[in-house]
Amino acid sequence: MSKIAVVDMTGNKVADTELNDAIFGIEPNKALMHAMVVNFLANQRQGTQSTLTRTEVQGGGRKPWRQKGTGHARQGSIRAPQWVHGGIALGPKPRDYSYSLNKKERRLAMKSAFSTKVIDNNIIVVNEIETKEYKTKVMVDMLKAIGAEGKALIVTADVDAKVVKSAANIPGVKTATVNTLNVYDILNYDKFIVSSEAVKKIEEVYA
Repeated sequence: MSKIAVVDMTGNKVADTELNDAIFGIEPNKALMHAMVVNFLANQRQGTQSTLTRTEVQGGGRKPWRQKGTGHARQGSIRAPQWVHGGIALGPKPRDYSYSLNKKERRLAMKSAFSTKVIDNNIIVVNEIETKEYKTKVMVDMLKAIGAEGKALIVTADVDAKVVKSAANIPGVKTATVNTLNVYDILNYDKFIVSSEAVKKIEEVYA
């Protein structure tokens, strides 16, 4: 178990907490983290791009000239792929790019991402992340106080609408819950800001 300071939203240390080394203290598996990032990005692809084949391009129903005797190469349609304004041969069509990795790989990649944040001293545990009103200033002040003014991922145990809305307008800041966490977001944001309750939930889920 490794100890880490717990701060409040004003940046003052309020306690120490122990992080489970089986989740936050492993040797990061870079290959698996990379595989999960590629997987995440592939799953985000819409796959809606589409080109027209020669059967879908309008026109070209008549043979442009007779088969023999003109000196030209034989042609069947002005919408064949070699013609300007013809159809596209072997172009992209709507498809699904998503695929999945197995559960063991996903869990190890997540633990590797958590451990990377601890190794790089980019994890900040806050005893409670909350706001009583929808106010961006509350979240801006918290980020300033805890030294996380760049790209930051704020993680709460469950969805807190006030926290989500209050952080939504801050450039480079994203909110997430323990259930919606992914390797891409953990690695993409510089600071990993997590509530004490969320730490417990992460340890329950990935134990």
